[in-house]
Amino acid sequence: MTDAAVRADLPEIPDKLYFKIGEVSEILGVEPYVLRYWETEFPQLAPKKSGTGHRLYRRKDVELLLRIRSLLYEKRFTIEGARQAMLADGRISKARARKRAQQELFPDDPLHEIRRELAEILHLLK
Repeated sequence: MTDAAVRADLPEIPDKLYFKIGEVSEILGVEPYVLRYWETEFPQLAPKKSGTGHRLYRRKDVELLLRIRSLLYEKRFTIEGARQAMLADGRISKARARKRAQQELFPDDPLHEIRRELAEILHLLK
């Protein structure tokens, strides 16, 4: 498919600074709870919160969500597969991905710092 054809399939993103979760939900065609779940799975998704605690998405957040939706719903990737694809695209820094993986391996462990340092040493030796 050409770039023009791919862009034609994308929904129009209104020209605004911030979007509420309901607006983003409509643009993407998913429920708001799906967006909240994706925030937990993709560390680069971090919408700002208003003074009342409402999520405020920027245009780049919406574009990132469109990419995630495409990977999950159209290309049928798993969450982990989508993370890896985005890592390959350079959208997630390798250091951030490594940090998240280490946190998943060693959550709330008193020896966490030692294990983290050993994992870094092992990574350097590879």
